[in-house]
Amino acid sequence: MFKAIVLLTLTAGFLTGCSSPARDAGGQAEPETPVLETGSQHPMPEEWIDKDTRHKLIRLSRREGDNRSFYFHNNPFVQQTGDEGDKMVFYGRVDSFMNLFAINLKTLEIDQLTDRQERISGEIIAPKSREAFYQVKDSVFATGIDNGQTRLVYVFPEDFQSTITTLNADETLLAGSWASPEKQKIYAAYPDKSSYFERIYDARILHTLFTVNVQTGELKKLYSEKAWLNHVQFSPTDPNLLMYCHEGPWHKVNRIWTIDIRTGQTRLMHERTVDREIAGHEFFGRDGKKIWFDLQIPRGETFYLAGADLETGEETRYRLDRNEWSIHFNISPDQTLFAGDGGDSTQVAHAPDGRWIYLFKPENDQLASTKLVNMQYHGYRPLEPNVHFSPDGKWVIFRASFDGESQVYAVEIAPAG
Repeated sequence: MFKAIVLLTLTAGFLTGCSSPARDAGGQAEPETPVLETGSQHPMPEEWIDKDTRHKLIRLSRREGDNRSFYFHNNPFVQQTGDEGDKMVFYGRVDSFMNLFAINLKTLEIDQLTDRQERISGEIIAPKSREAFYQVKDSVFATGIDNGQTRLVYVFPEDFQSTITTLNADETLLAGSWASPEKQKIYAAYPDKSSYFERIYDARILHTLFTVNVQTGELKKLYSEKAWLNHVQFSPTDPNLLMYCHEGPWHKVNRIWTIDIRTGQTRLMHERTVDREIAGHEFFGRDGKKIWFDLQIPRGETFYLAGADLETGEETRYRLDRNEWSIHFNISPDQTLFAGDGGDSTQVAHAPDGRWIYLFKPENDQLASTKLVNMQYHGYRPLEPNVHFSPDGKWVIFRASFDGESQVYAVEIAPAG
């Protein structure tokens, strides 16, 4: 299935960095981008300048229905091979189910990749083979992002029903975490996170890390433990290094671990030093040399973005104030900048003014912040923005509910004008 969506309006050269004013077919200058309070009207236009930050926003998901960008550590991009434009994969609702779409970030043309009337999970992009991996029930598929061709990759056996979550750097292995059926029973009985989270942690359910060879279909069980193993991510550069976490209440776990899939050797990347210290929402740096994470010493009091060196174990820590704390952070392609998606006052930082998309620049042991988007009209619960940098590093992409449903937006890092 490969459907092209014709846009009524295109912002030509979205990521080309052109600064000359747009003109219509008659050569007349088009109206200037409006300056608006973000989320103050329904619907918001397809482009506007945030009046509080003076940064330009563009709606990327120009199609009807609910649309969502990927979770913060799942790469959604494939880069252009020439000058045709980079592509980003996202989820869009078709009838009652979410399907995968690809948008050309230069032309804003959207192609529908899947047409499934059943639940899809996965969010895994293979940038070299230019495929999107996803799962439907017990079956794993891969669909070409450029040609829409789909192939069956793997079917989980009846006695090992699980889900994939990551693909290694040379695109030969998928990985995930299997759990005994007791976990699913807890989910079914207590569907809200506030109800199931502590129960699953306390239950000490057997989990197993595994890989699946995408060519041969070989299933390999790597490591088992009676603990909640989650947030499984392969290194972006080392095909044999897998990161996982001990999930549960963050103040009760030493969370961030790695495993060498050749030897089975595990390693704790950050150990708690004081009571109620927390570390989490971990992600790899682009060069695979550090694991970055939200660090609070103790919980809800002192805030850092920290990076653990995979070779030496040494940590880099950048201090943040309460309002700058973000649910998720991400790093730019050149690793000189970070972005954060902020948070509302009900979350762990209890920030009185934290509802912003932020840009961060390291300065000594702190992060200097720039506010990119005012998120006061966005509902952080249940929709977390999950920031990504565009492949050229000039935009921050996120999801938000400015129009009452989730859509995908990009904000330009350079100030408007």
